[in-house]
Amino acid sequence: MSFAQPETAGLSGVYKQSVETRARFITRTYAHLFGAILAFAGVEYALFASGLAMPIASVLSGNWLVVLGGFMLVGWLGRRMAYGSASLPVQYLALAGFVLAEAIVFLPLLAIADAQFPGAIQSAGLVTLVGFAGLTGVAFTSRKDFSFLGSLLKWGGILALVAIVASLIFGFQLGVFFSVAMIGLAGASILYDTSNIIRHFPEDRYVGAALELFSSVALMFWYVLRLFMNRD
Repeated sequence: MSFAQPETAGLSGVYKQSVETRARFITRTYAHLFGAILAFAGVEYALFASGLAMPIASVLSGNWLVVLGGFMLVGWLGRRMAYGSASLPVQYLALAGFVLAEAIVFLPLLAIADAQFPGAIQSAGLVTLVGFAGLTGVAFTSRKDFSFLGSLLKWGGILALVAIVASLIFGFQLGVFFSVAMIGLAGASILYDTSNIIRHFPEDRYVGAALELFSSVALMFWYVLRLFMNRD
């Protein structure tokens, strides 16, 4: 997963625009987020239905450090393209590339869950959507600026990456408590992202805003699914 936070300094946020402009921006952002989630599910379904999922998952399972590094690079480039470019085609390209990268990285975990933990994927998806909806409601109704979470997310993300890389190198397992902590970090990221896109993203960066939210939703889904897989 990627923990980089958006670089929105110097951008003219939609927060100071008219009610109609803000409503249009929010509607576009969440419509694109919903589309990204559907595209992610569609890619995963196509990979499993075609029989390509298991061979790809098998290859990735033996090269996690390479996958992790490549995914972080794709995430960073995707963000730079999505909210750093005024060109909508470039922003869409960034979002599509990020969704595809997420779908590939998820394959090993989904393959194990599908084979050994029936119903875990659906349950984790439902819990993630409910959690996302609840946190989004908190961010909108409280009208609180959650930018103070930025430092927590930065250092929490660094520590998490160190733990993940160490577990891959030295072969120890990251257990239930790590998954719970990462779900909490993903929840904080959703609050931060929601507050940030409302207050700091310009009107024409709704695709980049959707990418940020999708990344946080994917992070939460990953660790909720891991938690369901460890429930026994």
